[in-house]
Order: sequence, then structure tokens, then C-alpha cells
Amino acid sequence: MLKISDEIKEALKDKKPVVALESTLISHGLPSPLNVDVALKAESTLRDLKVIPATVALIDGYIRVGISREEIELLGSSGIVTKTSFNNLGEVIANKSLGATTVASTMFAAYLSGIKIFATGGIGGVHRGSDGDVSADLKALSDIPVAVVCAGVKSILDIPKTLEALETLGVPIIGYKTNIFPEFWTPGKDLELKIVASEAKEVALLLNTHWEIGLTTGQLVAVPIPVDKSVDTKIVETAINESLNEAASIGITGNAITPFLLTKVSSATGGLTLEANVDLILNNVQVAGEIAIQMAGTS
Repeated sequence: MLKISDEIKEALKDKKPVVALESTLISHGLPSPLNVDVALKAESTLRDLKVIPATVALIDGYIRVGISREEIELLGSSGIVTKTSFNNLGEVIANKSLGATTVASTMFAAYLSGIKIFATGGIGGVHRGSDGDVSADLKALSDIPVAVVCAGVKSILDIPKTLEALETLGVPIIGYKTNIFPEFWTPGKDLELKIVASEAKEVALLLNTHWEIGLTTGQLVAVPIPVDKSVDTKIVETAINESLNEAASIGITGNAITPFLLTKVSSATGGLTLEANVDLILNNVQVAGEIAIQMAGTS
């Protein structure tokens, strides 16, 4: 049920750098045609670094690791793509449905394939005002030894509670060139990090050492969005609170809440958060590629 492209198989065999990429970004995270454009730019960013991209999706009953341009375009244009995490991964495969992978399911696919690092925009976490609505991304990070390079936790979530959960789960958070936890569309302001790395080589050492001593959790590499690409915190918070109130009033919950809020916040900010989303994704991919090169060089 796992199909790895020949290019990725060869790269892994030869210990060349490979970075996994999710597909929910394509199907649910960005509007068309921007979604396909960003997915292709992410792959080309890695190839420019001589790193092999491994975009993951569920197609025809298989977990596909490494998909074609045509398949990326299909994910971006089809109206029947299932957002797939741990809870419905088996169902999507059994029914041979077209599925897009979240952070959790992409980490799982990467681990099965032998890929150690994965780039995304931001991870899920504890929802604001929630008594128990927690993303499966945290479960994945506690169980799967794959590094996730991201711009922190999505701003629409309860970031302090998410960080507390990650600490409880024993997941290291490495600040990349920052000692402040980034808050997705903003570089962050007051959540200090204990582990900081100033270059990709240092991150690779930290990641590899964690696993070499026998620890088995995932690891988070937190990369702040460049300041000139970020959105003012007050604008973001106002838009989030308005969108949360609207979601509550019309009863949107579960895995529908994140794409709803992202779309609403983008509209409320005049598209500023959408532009920032694209910038931070491509920045994270660049950083992940640089780290993957260093990890390959020390493996």
C-alpha cells in the first residue's frame, strides 16, 4: 500500500537529501490556481538545492511518496479530495479515494519511506477555547521520528497550550535563528524557546543526536516568517477573533474549522495572511532543504 517513486527510492538508497511535502496544502490550504503554483514552487525550490522533493498523497489505494505534476494538478482542481489524517487513512486507502495528507499522515508516510525531514507551513495543535479539540499532529509528533520544519503553530490555535502539550509529550522544539517561538503569520513576541540553532548544520546535529541516543519522538524546527513578509499581530488577532465567532455561530467544528478560519482570516485581512502563508511555506521549504543536505552529509 506504499508506493515510493523510483527517483526517491534511488535518492534514499544513495543517501541523498530528500524532503517530504504534504498535499493538504494543495487541496484545502490554498485557493486555486495558487495552490498548484506554490506546490510546484516548493518542489523546484528543493531541486535548486539538489534536494529531492517527496510530495505525499493518497491515490488509487496507495500512499504515494513522490507524485507527478499532473497528480499535483489533480489534487488542486478536484472537488472530491479527502483531507486525510490518522482517523481516516485506512478508509481512504480501502476505498481507493483521492486523499490529501495532513502533517500527521505525511509524517507517517515519510517514516515508512525512510525520510527524516518534512516541510510544511504550520502544525495543528490545541484549538482556542477547546476542552479537547486537539490536532492529530501532536500525536504524530510524539510517536513518529521525523523532523517537521514549520513556522510554528497556526495562529488560529491556542499556541501557549499547544507548546505545553508538546513539552509534555517530550517533543523538542528547535528555534532556527530565533529564541522566540514563531506564530505562523508573525515572527512571535513572547514565547521563549530553550533550544536555538543558528545554522542548518547545527540543526542537523541536534536532530540526529536526539535519535541516535534512542529517543523516538518527532522534532519541531520552528522557523520565523521573515519580518518583511509578516502581518501585524493586532490585525491578525482581530481577524481571528471575528472568524472564530462566525464559525461558532454557524456550527463549524472538527477538521472543517481550520480551512474555514484560514479563508475567513485571509478575507478579513485583505489577503495579507494568504500572501504571508505562501511566503512562509516557501521559506520553510528552503530551510528544510538546507537541513536535509547537512543531515545527509552526517548520516
